[in-house]
Amino acid sequence: MTEQAPIGIIGGGPAGLTAAYQILKKGGEPIVFEGDSVVGGISRTVERDGWRFDIGGHRFFTKVQVVEDLWHEILPDEDFMLRPRMSRIFYEGKYYDYPLKASNALKNLGIWEAVLSVLSYVRAKFFPPKDQSNYENWLVARFGWRLYRRFFKTYTEKVWGVPVAEMPADWAAQRVKSLSLSNAILNALLPKKNQKDITSLIEEFQYPKLGPGMMWERCADLVTQGGGTVELNSRVSKISWSEGAATSLTVTNRDGSRKEQPVSHVISSMPMAQLVDAFDPPLPDNVLRAGHDLRYRDFLTVALVVPEARSFPDNWIYIHASEVKVGRIQNFGSWSPYLVKEGRTCLGLEYFVFEGDELWNSSDEDLIERGKRELEFLGLVNATDVEQGFVFRMPKAYPYYDSDYKANVEVVNSFLAQHIPNVHLVGRNGMHKYNNTDHSMLTAMLTVDNIFGAHNDIWAVNVEEEYHETSDKSASSGTGRDAPILPKRP
Repeated sequence: MTEQAPIGIIGGGPAGLTAAYQILKKGGEPIVFEGDSVVGGISRTVERDGWRFDIGGHRFFTKVQVVEDLWHEILPDEDFMLRPRMSRIFYEGKYYDYPLKASNALKNLGIWEAVLSVLSYVRAKFFPPKDQSNYENWLVARFGWRLYRRFFKTYTEKVWGVPVAEMPADWAAQRVKSLSLSNAILNALLPKKNQKDITSLIEEFQYPKLGPGMMWERCADLVTQGGGTVELNSRVSKISWSEGAATSLTVTNRDGSRKEQPVSHVISSMPMAQLVDAFDPPLPDNVLRAGHDLRYRDFLTVALVVPEARSFPDNWIYIHASEVKVGRIQNFGSWSPYLVKEGRTCLGLEYFVFEGDELWNSSDEDLIERGKRELEFLGLVNATDVEQGFVFRMPKAYPYYDSDYKANVEVVNSFLAQHIPNVHLVGRNGMHKYNNTDHSMLTAMLTVDNIFGAHNDIWAVNVEEEYHETSDKSASSGTGRDAPILPKRP
């Protein structure tokens, strides 16, 4: 390693490209290696036959001002749209406005069920479950059994793939912590214009008109225009190191050719479970075991083209129906009219899966047929209305947070900090941490500052205070938004 060598960046998603952009501003030389043919990671905009798809849905809203400023530094204001936020919950054949609206909720619940839900809530307040160590009882103690079953159980189990009763309650989902029943009722009865204190209640958000990938494609252009390098279809297959520093990256291109790139530092957003296998010489056995013990939740989208008349105004609908496997449905036309074609829209059915399971291994044709059937069951679209379909698979979309993940992350991070301190972990998968895009960007920004002499603790980026919660300074600090602790997977 020499100080004159470039800074190698593994991954061309939000964290990696943010790092590259910031390095240029400090006079350094970044070189980004992205294994895919496009930049953006899960925040890319996928294009097929003139359609554009936002995989996972990315609302551009943040309470982190430096990130907000960077968004508008990368993209000009005219490329942003201000979009209305609209979401609903589907349960037992009915659609509930979210955030809750009193008239809509009462109409759907009926007076009798509304009374029973309130009584269930009151009972839980006076006689909460004695054992609140599992997430189910934790929720019941705060909402009552009836509201828990209606608004939490099914969707949570779809997202994480395990029964809620098996999830330890040493975490609280960001919306659950801030959006209490009393807050929801007050907001329903006395709604405030453009509520931003609680992230779940924001009424509008910024959005790049061509989808989130527009941000990262532009960022990649700015990096190359500024003298940096972004290499696509280039997978980092080896990180050479000696005690004290990484010295070079070996990059394997899609055609099988290889090259070695000397580096002064390495910034990695590669999934930690894969990163540990890249080092040469190999890392100690205990570090390898810790990395290999990390797991992931995967994701696929079935995008179905339908007439615009069969669309809905929501950005997405949460599906709390156990009869179907779809967890959430996006309407890409509600994100931006530039994503769809005139007279048509595209509905993105999102399935939370494990790589290699039955859904993941299903053919595209079978998944499209399933999507048609489930749309019809939900009463949204007749199967015969679907004109065209596409399938997108996204491996390692969400780090999986079992009971050992924190200890495993600490083993890997501590070894790198002590023995290879010029390797820096950033982003959601790079840190195996429950970050949203804005906080993945912030970890990259702080890491670049560290390389140039600062002493930031990127593990202390506090997601609760900065993004998902009210600005309650009494909230506990930590390593970011607490993640759900899930049962171990084999």
